[in-house]
Amino acid sequence: MPVEIVARKSKTSRPVYLVADDGLPDAGLAKPELAWALANGFSGEAGRALMLPGSGGAVAGALFGIGRGEGALALGALAKALPDGDWHFASTPDRPDLAALALKLGGYRFTRYGKGPGSNLRLALPMGVDAGRVGRIADGVFLARDLVNTPTNDMGPDALEKAVRELAKAHKADVSVIKGDDLLKKNFPMIHAVGRASAEAPRLIDLTWGPKKAPKVTLVGKGVCFDTGGLDIKPASGMLLMKKDMGGAANVLGLASMIMAAGLKVRLRVLIPAVENSIAGNAFRPGDVLTSRKGVTVEIGNTDAEGRLVLADALALADEEAPQVLVDMATLTGAARVALGPDLSPFYTDDEALACELAAASVAVEDPLWRMPLWKPYEAKLASKIADMNNVTTDGFAGSITAALFLKRFVEKTSGWAHFDIFAWNPWERPHGPAGGEAQGIRALEKVLSQRFG
Repeated sequence: MPVEIVARKSKTSRPVYLVADDGLPDAGLAKPELAWALANGFSGEAGRALMLPGSGGAVAGALFGIGRGEGALALGALAKALPDGDWHFASTPDRPDLAALALKLGGYRFTRYGKGPGSNLRLALPMGVDAGRVGRIADGVFLARDLVNTPTNDMGPDALEKAVRELAKAHKADVSVIKGDDLLKKNFPMIHAVGRASAEAPRLIDLTWGPKKAPKVTLVGKGVCFDTGGLDIKPASGMLLMKKDMGGAANVLGLASMIMAAGLKVRLRVLIPAVENSIAGNAFRPGDVLTSRKGVTVEIGNTDAEGRLVLADALALADEEAPQVLVDMATLTGAARVALGPDLSPFYTDDEALACELAAASVAVEDPLWRMPLWKPYEAKLASKIADMNNVTTDGFAGSITAALFLKRFVEKTSGWAHFDIFAWNPWERPHGPAGGEAQGIRALEKVLSQRFG
């Protein structure tokens, strides 16, 4: 089971002492505990845990090294290091809210296919921490992780729609779906084109929640449940992680969960174009020209740049309402990973106030983001000789930027738009989560939206 957060420490709760590098003298330890630490060569180095002995061979407490400011999420390693039972921090951590969240996140396990349930820990909340907020943020992160970790045989467009409906039911939200050839009738031609070769019909999933007259916040998530690359097929190695190509959808659903659970005063809308980019006789082709919902014609330079196509139709719909905040999230480009690696998600926006809020929130909640430029001169790279634009460039430069510029073409009325090019995956185990699906950017977004609409 995940780490449980409890309001008060029990009589049997054991202390965790957080020790800075070379900080043993200031850790508040009794002489026997200090002697034990020194005998074991413990000096507060980051990430190291040392159990303190009790009577009869029991564990009486623990020391955990926090180094020289490794960040509160590093405390997530305690979820794996501590023996089962009740625990509390011996003194209030510098970031008590993040410390509690770190243990919750670090205790996550994906158990759908038979892996063990992990630890059975209970952590008493540090003073001043909002247990409800910690819980709903962790729930949103876990939802995103679970959806990304689930393979496509159990998370195709049908299953993704079911997941949205389950979330909507839990929060009394409404869901409507435009599916299959109805996408053509309702003017979502690019979503239809990308998904029509799959055995499961493409669809646009539309969740709404909150008072109709409240400020509008719209989230758009790329829901490509598997990406073969289409007729521009990926190599086998390039398909191994393509179950996570719906990571944008997973992340906006995690964020939606946080928003609805918090009862933010917004009119929330979540749009997910859910498709599988498959290969069949009716697959869209390189060289095809598609007419988007907005009327912009797009020449297909590469069928493996399909995410921006389905997002474009969904963004055009979202923009028709001109919401106060419009966010799209997508596992869109390998170029973003080349530029910033797997940890750091680039975001793009022309809204200076939103950019500043996101940057501050990113630091405050340890959710790494980095603003990248919507560099207008690069728009020319998306030129087509026969259509309004191409879906790819020919030189391979600035791939994440040009993808963002492509999407920007479909957002005209909304000034508060931000695009996130996320990885949605931990390549290796981290203190606050195992290798596998990951939520990126949504904790920072939750903080910004809570500050604006809480």
